[in-house]
Amino acid sequence: MSITLTENAAKQIQKQLAKRGKGLALRVGVKKVGCSGFAYTYAYADELRESDRMFESCNAHVVVDVDFLPFLDGSRIDFVREGLNESFRFENPNVDNTCGCGESFSVKEEPAKV
Repeated sequence: MSITLTENAAKQIQKQLAKRGKGLALRVGVKKVGCSGFAYTYAYADELRESDRMFESCNAHVVVDVDFLPFLDGSRIDFVREGLNESFRFENPNVDNTCGCGESFSVKEEPAKV
């Protein structure tokens, strides 16, 4: 299982952790929501939980709870700026469809647990 970061995403994570003055990694997850079923969640991890897996890419870290790995395995996270908007973006091979607004997605094969 793996999750990778682009250089832009890694730099943004490092920048935000430095700004906060603490933290280990970007924590990503999935929650049920929206038109298509799921949405990504983001937070900063200050500690590792027993159920966490940590991935390193471009000298930055991403933390994912093992329950979310089936949704996120193989993903590549980028950080993009479009005009005044900036956000993390997933290139996720597990996504089957996204809603028209782009805020939620469905997966090819839904894991048993979330």
